[in-house]
Amino acid sequence: MRESIAIIGAPLDLGSGRRGVDMGPSAVRVANVFSRVASLGYDVVDLGNAPVVQAEMVGEGPANAKYLPQIADTCTALANMVKIAMESGRAPIILGGDHSIAAGTVAGVSGYFRAKKEKIGLIWVDAHADMNTPDSSPSGNVHGMPLACCIGIGPRELTHIGGHAPQVDARNVALVGIRSVDQRERNYVRNSGVTAFTMRDVDERGMRTVMEDAIRIASAGTSAFHVSFDMDVVDPREAPGVGTPVKGGLTWREAHLTMETVCDSGLMCSMDVVEVNPVIDEVNRTAVLAVELIMSALGNRIL
Repeated sequence: MRESIAIIGAPLDLGSGRRGVDMGPSAVRVANVFSRVASLGYDVVDLGNAPVVQAEMVGEGPANAKYLPQIADTCTALANMVKIAMESGRAPIILGGDHSIAAGTVAGVSGYFRAKKEKIGLIWVDAHADMNTPDSSPSGNVHGMPLACCIGIGPRELTHIGGHAPQVDARNVALVGIRSVDQRERNYVRNSGVTAFTMRDVDERGMRTVMEDAIRIASAGTSAFHVSFDMDVVDPREAPGVGTPVKGGLTWREAHLTMETVCDSGLMCSMDVVEVNPVIDEVNRTAVLAVELIMSALGNRIL
């Protein structure tokens, strides 16, 4: 990880069926992400937020991909902010917003490395597979589609941000912690080339073994990898304020070990933390945990 960090907010909730995650970046900032990251010795700048249209200003559009043009506009702007940050020598930490913002984040990181004729890997830590398309999605909520978009499956507005697709080779993608997958989505996961580690894998094999495999997959033939961390991968007892809570998730320690193992690899170049919803949180607990997990990914140690 670089010695300079750029914090970027992406206060988007158009991809989610539940309002409130647009306040996630503010909640994480209130939890002192800037000062806590700086306390680790990094030079930190906050670049503000990517532009987002409010839902009340526009119609939701097609029922199978709600607010798709507006989400694509935000993701395109976010990709540019991420790429510029990396070109200036800073590692971007992106604060969501719903998980649809990751289509922009990954496009920006991929574009930066593509310009150097290099590839990236991707570790996607999530309760959900996020591999629906408009044809398979039961809800039409785009936050259930971004991983598919990153590997070139889905609406062109999101798959081809920056003019290229896929943003990452599916063989270099590890999906960690899933426990809620839609029926038609399962075929996409099984046939995509992505390696999925379910919560059963975590239970049976342990978090460290799973993450060692995930890092091996994401780093095979790549220069670095991006981490996309959805807070709903953590059990709701530890992270109640998330966009789509699902019981049976990672424990507090498993979540930290995930990030600590990523840090130990020395190969993470960027990350996003998404789906913090302060509307349903308890005294900002989930945002505080998000900051703690960012700290673990950036080198915070017990001793």
